[in-house]
Amino acid sequence: MAVALNTLVEEAERYLGSAKIQDYCPNGLQVEGRPQVSRIVSGVTASQALLDAAVEAEADLVLVHHGYFWKGENPCITGIKQRRLKTLLKHDISLLAFHLPLDVHPEVGNNVQLARQLDITVEGPLDPENPKVVGLVGSLAEPMTARDFARRVQEVMGREPLLVEGEQMIRRVGWCTGGGQGYIDTAIAAGVDLFISGEASEQTFHSARENGVSFIAAGHHATERYGVQALGDYLARRFAVEHLFIDCPNPI
Repeated sequence: MAVALNTLVEEAERYLGSAKIQDYCPNGLQVEGRPQVSRIVSGVTASQALLDAAVEAEADLVLVHHGYFWKGENPCITGIKQRRLKTLLKHDISLLAFHLPLDVHPEVGNNVQLARQLDITVEGPLDPENPKVVGLVGSLAEPMTARDFARRVQEVMGREPLLVEGEQMIRRVGWCTGGGQGYIDTAIAAGVDLFISGEASEQTFHSARENGVSFIAAGHHATERYGVQALGDYLARRFAVEHLFIDCPNPI
């Protein structure tokens, strides 16, 4: 089975509501390839490793969370940008990328999907008064220690997370996948016992320690593997095409 590229792109944009979301990059079709799509390869970032794997898999379209053309970057097509684009154009492969729309979506979004992986019940947004804040709050079925929860994260993520251990048992959790460590103070104001993000900054440690909450940095790449998989699965079911997620490991 195959679907027209334009039809698939329009459905992805409709489903994610991407036209309504301001972002740091263009969401949607970033590189146009062949007009029909029968095989999708998805991955977190449109790196050269993923593109090479997509070529090997004979993909028609690459679906990612981190694409190209970020605000403020050098627009010149040189270096790794030239090599990446050359790979896509040479093999007539499309690149479809969704950043913030894939973080915030209530069904296939990175944050909702991470909650499912970690058995967290979603209760609502991290800051109900500010829709620009990306992140959620939720609760665990049973209280557990920060170390026990960190072990759960390690089992799911397949990597040891950075843990700043707080004073209390973990019941209420706030989280934002990827580079969301800057929301820790918002999470503290929301009354969480633990905040999870992909990355950590130097000041994250002090915010957690001095407020008596726990903090886990589980990896930018690791926490954002699940949204793009879920979106790829949705599009594959919707149009009866093939979908293959390829994980190119990244320790950061």
